[in-house]
Amino acid sequence: MKYRSFGNTGEMVSPLGFGCMRLPEVEINGTWHIDEDKALPLLYKAYESGVNYFDSAPYYCHSNSEYAMGKALKSVREKIMMTSKLPLEVVKTQADFRKTLENSLKNADTGYLDFYHFWGINIGSLEVIKKFDLFKEAMRAKEEGLIKHICFSFHDKAENMIDIIDAGQGILETVLCQYNLLDRGNEKSIAYARSKGLGVVAMGPVAGGRLSAPTELYKKLTGKESIATYELALKFVLGNEDIAVALSGMENTDMLEKNLAIANLDTYMTKNEWDKVAVAMEEVKKFSELYCTGCNYCQPCPVNINIPKIFNMYTYHNVYGLTAAAKNELSEYKKNAQNGALPEACIDCGACEDKCPQNLKIRTELNRVIRILEEA
Repeated sequence: MKYRSFGNTGEMVSPLGFGCMRLPEVEINGTWHIDEDKALPLLYKAYESGVNYFDSAPYYCHSNSEYAMGKALKSVREKIMMTSKLPLEVVKTQADFRKTLENSLKNADTGYLDFYHFWGINIGSLEVIKKFDLFKEAMRAKEEGLIKHICFSFHDKAENMIDIIDAGQGILETVLCQYNLLDRGNEKSIAYARSKGLGVVAMGPVAGGRLSAPTELYKKLTGKESIATYELALKFVLGNEDIAVALSGMENTDMLEKNLAIANLDTYMTKNEWDKVAVAMEEVKKFSELYCTGCNYCQPCPVNINIPKIFNMYTYHNVYGLTAAAKNELSEYKKNAQNGALPEACIDCGACEDKCPQNLKIRTELNRVIRILEEA
């Protein structure tokens, strides 16, 4: 496996990272445990195959992920890199930083973490960091050797990543953020991060499983013989020169071996191929009879219908052939009222259509889209 320079950290990382959030589990008497017979060999096999970046967090796998990572890799601790994260919602005093870090070290049975993330920070989280002087706490932990590098993971609006990087200049060394073929919203911010010397890790390279199913997407984009969609997705992420690591939550040996086969390629995509696929993704979308750009001008809806989200499900089905993913996303949308209301809640005010730059007949299209997805 060829290793990549990780920003200005001085570390060399495997292009494939192991996300320890979906390790095999078993339920015993109502309590969840790591299935050690499956999970520990899987983690060690990844190490033997060249993976050296392992990502965990306190809440993963019913709070057992750090333990499993540490146990599986204890014998090769100095040859790999472990990460964990600080959930800012637990920070009520400055001392909570050290308390939470030490708990992660204990769980993973290690004296240090290579990368420690402020978990999912956004512009609002910066106020918590400033209030308790957490950057100072992180620097102190680094000086004491408890962590090697100070990092953050990100789930906010793309433009806010730049502000966070600037706020943590000279302190923050890497960023973990969403990036894949279907969601390129962070692309410019990722380039900015790399320009500032941060190492970048992409989570969700196969879009949370949406790009794992077989489709004719590659053929539709390029006119060439189809390849597995997950292969296209991983090649696209690793083909972005601003990305150091593609982080994949691998549940079994089959997933690991498929990802390794791609990670071990000499070339993922040439710059020309990458550019063509990127442009083709946008172009093929334009040929849909329902071309929603996701601009969000129609939001907020007075009754909380998440119009762009529903239309995006249809794009998965109609444009990209990701029908199973679209149906699954619709099912999840219906289950959780926080996602938004269904079109049947529409009060027919027409405000969304007045604001739509594409002049879509939104009210009619919403009902049509739901019907098609339910029948697909």
